[in-house]
Order: sequence, then structure tokens, then C-alpha cells
Amino acid sequence: VQLQASGGGLVHPGGSLTLSCAASGVTLSHYAVAWFRQAPGRKRQGISCINSAAVPRYYPDRRADQFTITRDNAKNTMYLQMNSLEPEDTAVYYCNVRVAWDSYWGQGTQVTVSS
Repeated sequence: VQLQASGGGLVHPGGSLTLSCAASGVTLSHYAVAWFRQAPGRKRQGISCINSAAVPRYYPDRRADQFTITRDNAKNTMYLQMNSLEPEDTAVYYCNVRVAWDSYWGQGTQVTVSS
């Protein structure tokens, strides 16, 4: 199983980014997939997940409507649309898929929000 995350970069406050996570060796639509992030000096935190029925869930401390998780089954790729980004959103963003007892992570993509 391999997850390739991409789409990070430098964005100004108030800006938007869409992260992608392309999978190989696993069919994402069969499992729950999620996005996490880890800011410098902080623990990795969950942002959002989507299950095999394509029902999304968002962690309760996230700003309403800031993140949208989606999945393209034909491309075997998951996405995280991020809006209204602020400096506190600066972090490395990771995608994750849980297959039975195993958890697989992408390599992370850096998002920096700065003016």
C-alpha cells in the first residue's frame, strides 16, 4: 500500500488549497480514509474522515465549513479542500487509510500559511 500526498505549498491568509492523496495497492472506496495534520511541536491531529459509504465526518474543533473531504473512486484518490486558511493552519498534512488492523500513511505535504 502506498499513499502519495501532494498539493501543499505557501498560501496567504484567507487563501485556499486542495490537497490530494493518490493510493496504490489499496482501493480507497473499500475503507475509511482520513486526513490528519501535525504542526511544529504539536501532536498529530485528525481533521476529517470519510467511510466506505462516502459519509464524511469532521473533528468537532475544526472551523465550520473550512475543510471538505472527498474521494474520487475512479482515480482512487482522496482530497481535502481547505478554505479560509490562517497561520495556525500551518502544518504537515497526512493522508491515512486503515485496512483491517493496519494503518497506512502518506509521506505528508507541507502547508504554510503566511503573508
